Amino acid sequence: MNRNFLYIFLLLLFLNSTQKLSSAEIDVYKKIDLFGEVLEKINEEYVDEINQSESMDSAIDGLLQSLDPYSAYMPPEIFDEMQTETSGEFGGLGIEVSMEAGVVKVISPIDDTPASKAGIKAGDYIVKIDNIQVQGKTLSEAVDLMRGPVGSGIELTVRRRGEKKAITFYIVREIIEIQSVKVDTLEEKIGYIRLTSFNENSGNQIKEKIKGFEKNQKIESYILDLRNNPGGLLSQAIKISDYFLENGEIVSTKSRRPSENRKWFANKGDLTNGKPLIILINYGSASASEIVAGALKDHKRAILLGENSYGKGSVQSIIPLKNKGAIRLTVAKYYLPSGKSISEVGVSPDIEIDEESDDFRIKTETDNQLSYAIKLLNG
Repeated sequence: MNRNFLYIFLLLLFLNSTQKLSSAEIDVYKKIDLFGEVLEKINEEYVDEINQSESMDSAIDGLLQSLDPYSAYMPPEIFDEMQTETSGEFGGLGIEVSMEAGVVKVISPIDDTPASKAGIKAGDYIVKIDNIQVQGKTLSEAVDLMRGPVGSGIELTVRRRGEKKAITFYIVREIIEIQSVKVDTLEEKIGYIRLTSFNENSGNQIKEKIKGFEKNQKIESYILDLRNNPGGLLSQAIKISDYFLENGEIVSTKSRRPSENRKWFANKGDLTNGKPLIILINYGSASASEIVAGALKDHKRAILLGENSYGKGSVQSIIPLKNKGAIRLTVAKYYLPSGKSISEVGVSPDIEIDEESDDFRIKTETDNQLSYAIKLLNG
């Protein structure tokens, strides 16, 4: 970057300003000058020759990541790949990730994907990818390292809560096909609904499944399993919450722009006719999952069982840029009917049962949280 150009640019800003600059604005201009000086020194003095374009990309990404773990810069090639992946079928590991303290953090592994089958868990910190240190890399760079041809292998080294030593996983990339809704009938009278993500078809699929259950006169209660569900579309979270409510607020968003502050309410008509409902959540339940669980808890419509949820209560917008890249920017936060924010706090269960606990395991059941939910509904 040419510092003379910077000085001219700053001078023009001063000359064209119709208002007296505040001390904060003057400080910003000084920082712009400082940034130009630092980049110039790096270009002249750093031990290796650098790619200034890549350095600028890293600086932009660093600025966005300093805001929160979910804001990030997507160069044109990454943005293009992201748009391709929204079709619902893509090659990969099957994990939702964010960046925390310079390390990739797993929000949730997706059911029946290579990462889930290998044993990756929500809350795991990925410290190495194929023996390459993640510390110091941007989220986009780390995600790019995890990409690869279908059928190729990758080694992930993770740090996990409660484990003293790092754990290494070898995972083979596959085509990821997300089937968001699975159902079953438990003990002939409990309708079990497993929701793995909130995509554009989730609400309609669940509605049809509930109608099917309601035709079965033996169904007396429901379990909605939102464990390891990383979220998805807000519209689907609102729809699914509405299916279990007669009325009342579901969720609200608060933004820097008052015009974008919104509230969503339930329509009359609980599809399950008020039957007992237990929702299973864990640390991998995030975003839209937390909206559904929190709304139904606040309205005392459901009992929440499991672990405290992840705490991703913010709205990100994808904003395209002139270079055909984009930024993912947090533009609002979610608030539950109680007025509480989900961000960094999550939703707490009414009954806390750790996934690893054996306290409530029943005979040959391997899922202690589900087992205890069945036990509760059976009285």
